[in-house]
Amino acid sequence: MKLFEQFRIKRRKVYDGLFGAQALFVAGLIIMPALLFAPNVLFRILFFLFFWFLAWLSGRKNNPLFTILVIFFIITFNLIFPYGQVLHTIGAFRITAGALMLGINRAITLTGLLMLSRVIIRRDLKIPGLFGELIAESFRLLSELVNRKQRLTRKNLIRDIDNIMIELSEDSEKTFQADAAPASRTKPAGFIILGFIIILSWLPIVSMLVLA
Repeated sequence: MKLFEQFRIKRRKVYDGLFGAQALFVAGLIIMPALLFAPNVLFRILFFLFFWFLAWLSGRKNNPLFTILVIFFIITFNLIFPYGQVLHTIGAFRITAGALMLGINRAITLTGLLMLSRVIIRRDLKIPGLFGELIAESFRLLSELVNRKQRLTRKNLIRDIDNIMIELSEDSEKTFQADAAPASRTKPAGFIILGFIIILSWLPIVSMLVLA
């Protein structure tokens, strides 16, 4: 386990050294519509796996069990409102094709966006203007909350969330006090990698439009 952790830290250092926060954020905004406008669930699953791989490369910690549970609960919630062809019946509960596909689409889209946010949001992200600061801080808090999700327990869920929010508030104050520190800049190799990732993200959709 120690060897895997050392390898993760090395990946994180390479990631932090190659990319600046602003370049990552802009690249993420360009990539995001490719997931949102993906034509079918297969493309969304491919995007999710791609973003998960990018999160792994960036050295971000990931809990597969949490991701699976999120997907499961979103799909299950959508099955409560059945429509379309009935696939299976469990007592009075009906599993329908329409509700199942909608649930899968929503679950994969949400978890894909969460994975993408973990890659593109850095603690040193700064966006000019009051609105930009609000957006950056919202994304940062979401990313930090996801990173600390393993500390949530069913027994003391409310207390755990409260403690994490207090820590995030304290971290925000420390970040604000450190704003004078120069932000890291994206290296030329980083711009090339981001450009390649953007092209790779949009390639399936562009190919379908050209072949249509």
